[in-house]
Amino acid sequence: MESTSFLIVDDQPITLSQALKYLQTSGKLQPFILEILRQRILETELNTREDLEINPGVIEQAIIDFRLQQQLTDPNIFQEWLINNGLDYPTFHQQVVFNFKLEKLRNIITEPRIQEYFIEQKIFLDRVVLSRIVVKEQELAEELKSQILEGARFEQLAQEYSVTDDRIVNGMMGPISRGQLPDALRALIELVNPGEVVGPIEIDGWYCLFRVEQFIPASLEGAVKQELENQLFEQWLGEKMQKLNIKLQVNS
Repeated sequence: MESTSFLIVDDQPITLSQALKYLQTSGKLQPFILEILRQRILETELNTREDLEINPGVIEQAIIDFRLQQQLTDPNIFQEWLINNGLDYPTFHQQVVFNFKLEKLRNIITEPRIQEYFIEQKIFLDRVVLSRIVVKEQELAEELKSQILEGARFEQLAQEYSVTDDRIVNGMMGPISRGQLPDALRALIELVNPGEVVGPIEIDGWYCLFRVEQFIPASLEGAVKQELENQLFEQWLGEKMQKLNIKLQVNS
């Protein structure tokens, strides 16, 4: 068994144990094994659960749609595409079924927790658009704040005094996750409305004025929902992996 070649390179055989040792030496064995474990867990779940059945008609329609989208309606062209991708039709069909079952499994696993998880992560999903003026001296920051309150244009002062590169765009920082803001700044901006200025706040030895431009609250839909579902599903997979009894055997 061990003498069986795993690869042939320049007519020289590489056994499976040699290949694993190469991965081990390069530090890439662990992610390789993790991917194997991941696929084993998924395959076991998809083959043993009884709540993942997919209507065959849905599968066939998906294949038809794929061939139309990829311009593979001609049987000969489709067969050539299969060969070029190292597939035959049964394997291709199996991949389509696998993907449908995987998506259904993902929904079953994540649906009960997605709303709660969204609330837990909302501080990192909500964003705020800020502009800033950053200076070295506290007295200057306080003077600039006074000028703003007296009617001076924030944009003009940012261009003249701010030391950061964003001064060329009037200090505009763009959307930032609320969860990534320093605690002191986050606490202040939650008390004001768009257009208001907070500060000066000392951050890493610099004194900063911030103007709130816009609040962008997250909603549980689209890309946000998909990302949270992916995170929950990966957590579930990780918990499954932790319960596995794993022994690595690489023979000399």
